[in-house]
Amino acid sequence: MTDNFLIDTFTCVWCGLTVHARAAGGQRRNHCPSCLHSRHVHDHVEGGPSTCGARMSPISIAVLRTGDWTVVHRCVRCDELTSSPVAEDDNRLILMRMAVRPLAQPPFPLEAFGDL
Repeated sequence: MTDNFLIDTFTCVWCGLTVHARAAGGQRRNHCPSCLHSRHVHDHVEGGPSTCGARMSPISIAVLRTGDWTVVHRCVRCDELTSSPVAEDDNRLILMRMAVRPLAQPPFPLEAFGDL
């Protein structure tokens, strides 16, 4: 291993996978492509680095106006929300599970549509 390899990798806080910090498309990645978890290292509210360092759980998918998908994360310690672009090599099964969850588990009974 070279020093450059060590600098350009991180270990996933959830599944333990060693992840290259560059995604397949070349953009910088901040979440694991296998389980989509991340670490709270940047404070988006205050700006700059975060002292939290806790695990960020993937909770949802958002679709931008451009049609690009982004993963929404929530910090398990401080509840801060962040988002990061979906990369080409991200786990597609987990992405689709998160995308269809609102349809599969609506907050109201679907039978209500029969009365409309």
